[in-house]
Amino acid sequence: MTLPAARIIFAGGGTGGHLYPAIAIANRIREMLHGVAEVEIAFVGTKRGIEYRLRETLGYPLYLINMRGIARSLSLKNLLVPFVIVGALVKARLLLRRFDPQIVVGTGGYVAWPVLRAAAAAGITTVLQEQNSYPGIVTRQAASRASMVYLGFEKARDYLHPRVKTMVTGNPVRTDLRGADRAEALRQFGLDPELKTILVLGGSQGARSINSAVLRSVEAGILHKDIQLVWQTGKRDYKDVTSQVGNKASGCALFPYAEDMRTVYAAADLAVARAGALTLAELEACGIPSILIPYPHAAGDHQRKNAAVTVEQGRAVMFDEQDLVGRDLLGEAIALLHSKKYAAMRAALASGETGQPAVDKIAEHIISLMGIERKDGLTA
Repeated sequence: MTLPAARIIFAGGGTGGHLYPAIAIANRIREMLHGVAEVEIAFVGTKRGIEYRLRETLGYPLYLINMRGIARSLSLKNLLVPFVIVGALVKARLLLRRFDPQIVVGTGGYVAWPVLRAAAAAGITTVLQEQNSYPGIVTRQAASRASMVYLGFEKARDYLHPRVKTMVTGNPVRTDLRGADRAEALRQFGLDPELKTILVLGGSQGARSINSAVLRSVEAGILHKDIQLVWQTGKRDYKDVTSQVGNKASGCALFPYAEDMRTVYAAADLAVARAGALTLAELEACGIPSILIPYPHAAGDHQRKNAAVTVEQGRAVMFDEQDLVGRDLLGEAIALLHSKKYAAMRAALASGETGQPAVDKIAEHIISLMGIERKDGLTA
């Protein structure tokens, strides 16, 4: 018996916030269709994005397209953008003809636009996964032609045309993100399983303002005997932070970047983090309360909008970056850990764990669009 084919292209990248949701969806589709269909999945990205750096461990073929946006500052490179766009569209059309997908999934980043545009022109079904409460430019431009837009936040509907088909799913995260043993995770970091642990998380590049605020607290001797840190400094700040911390805080596990976030999250009782949509989804999935410090220069101020929703849900508190100077960030984090508010945040996170995971909702809907019947008799 010949199995039906399921050919899907994921277009999106540049940052982990665009790439990791795509990987989560792709993996879940492959799991759901195991033994049911011949699954062929490919990713499209650029050489400048995180997808290229992770190409060896991505698990799927990666096709490269040269695509960039317009620089916000005056730059001669902006004169080349129209030619770059034309070249990207031509390459996207050739790729679609060769791969012949039934569906193209766009998850954000400039590279998604030419692939979605070429797919729509060729009559190929397109869907979008929008992570943020304020939709990115690719989503806003491509939504009208998409069969469905999967939203991480219901608030995002306010910025899309009423005729756009949307489904509020939440943001997809990997199904294996939870479940690591806390004591073992802390032992891997050389920390004490008996102590409360604060995770400082600024993203792959780090967050200099957050690192500086934590450093000031460490230098002031604010760390208590019952508190320790798991601190992702970012590659840019790692050497400076480690040299400044020195022996001032024995309970610190410092590292520039971690791909094994399952272990990182297992170690944490409270997170101090930016408010990227992927970070919020992962913290929610792992039940970790947080102090959120939105990146103030994010497009459309979307991190502040993301954080505001999470705060309204009682799962986090938010500080403005401009207020970090002179603030005892770690002192406030420690006080929060021992407060009734922290217990309420944990309870709010636990109450939100019911229902079908976002990655399952999205994977099932994509499978239904391809008309493939699963083993359980459902056409998703």
